[in-house]
Amino acid sequence: MNHYSLHEFNLLVKEVLSDSLERSYWIIAEIGQINLHGNGHCYLELVEKDNNYVKAKARGTIWANIFRDIHPWFVSQTGTELKQGMKVLFNASLEFHEVYGMSLNIRDIDVNFTIGERERKKQETIQQLEAEGIIDMNQALVLSIVPQRLAIISSETAAGYEDFMNQFESNPYGYRAILDLFPATMQGDSAPSSIIDCLHKIYESDLGYEAVILIRGGGSKMDLDCFDDYDLCAHLAQFPLPIVTGIGHERDQSIADLVAHTRLKTPTSVAEFLVSRMMTFESEINQVQESINQQTQELLYRQNEIINEIKFKWQLSVNQILQRHKFQLGQFAQLIEQKPSLILNRQKEFLSHNQKLVDAYDPQNLLNKGYSITRLNGKVLTKQKIKSGDQIETQTASQTIISTVNETK
Repeated sequence: MNHYSLHEFNLLVKEVLSDSLERSYWIIAEIGQINLHGNGHCYLELVEKDNNYVKAKARGTIWANIFRDIHPWFVSQTGTELKQGMKVLFNASLEFHEVYGMSLNIRDIDVNFTIGERERKKQETIQQLEAEGIIDMNQALVLSIVPQRLAIISSETAAGYEDFMNQFESNPYGYRAILDLFPATMQGDSAPSSIIDCLHKIYESDLGYEAVILIRGGGSKMDLDCFDDYDLCAHLAQFPLPIVTGIGHERDQSIADLVAHTRLKTPTSVAEFLVSRMMTFESEINQVQESINQQTQELLYRQNEIINEIKFKWQLSVNQILQRHKFQLGQFAQLIEQKPSLILNRQKEFLSHNQKLVDAYDPQNLLNKGYSITRLNGKVLTKQKIKSGDQIETQTASQTIISTVNETK
């Protein structure tokens, strides 16, 4: 029975592996841990996961002479450095050392795979937001024409925040607004939770903010990966105030930009956007004022014309009335001069006629003609019955005769 020392066995394994394996392999794995040594070597822990379950693990090494070549190229092409959680496609040879065990010596990394992997994750996030129906919720909100109280999420020491404040506060028109800063981490793995925490504080505030400004200066693509985070973008999309972004992308659009109400490239652009809206509003107000002034002048002119026309017609009407009344007054004066004589003559004729009637029907005249009037008990005798013994009066033209009735027939 053959037996080996551990050293002998490890040398046997090393020889078998060396004879059996290809010189190198292209392998896909996730970076579980990464450590850059002071001597320039890069040590990696490579894993393969099924959800959160680690189903395979291996050590990887990029020696300093290779790392100096591939790392700058990787950063220039992907916009990000190698970091924990990143899935990469690398070319490596298997090295088995009798003391240190098995390790993958990485010789090259496929940048196109990493670019595609980042884009794949980004597209998956966009598709998830679309499937949930929230990707364009914030864009449906109404942004005030001239917002007067704004909540700003940024790093207090960021150059982008300083650029924004300088651009807005030094605007040549003197426009002002209340700008409250909510400091947050704006890059790295902790940025999404930090920004979300600021959103919660703004939501719970009772200061009546009209919009949220999310700004930071420029940076590498890696620095801006946090703005593709699903949780952050879901919060931004569903936030009840309009979100305006100025994250610093010159070419690429983050998902945070995609879900925001208004996307601008830089913090300076955000300040210019706000000033432009204020300037447009002031211009519209001035135009309305000018229009009101013009319409008022036109209305006054038209009303003055109407008044002058009414005045002219009134004067013409007054003159016509005066002329007509003057003629009527002349007629009345003539009547006044002639009418009394006519009236008096007619009244004289009327009186003379009536006098003749009075004379004709005067009882005295009838008495003078021989007629008499007989009264019984002071009443003119007409159809009363007279009996023997009644005393009657008989009036003639010259005397009154009192008689006693002896007999009636």
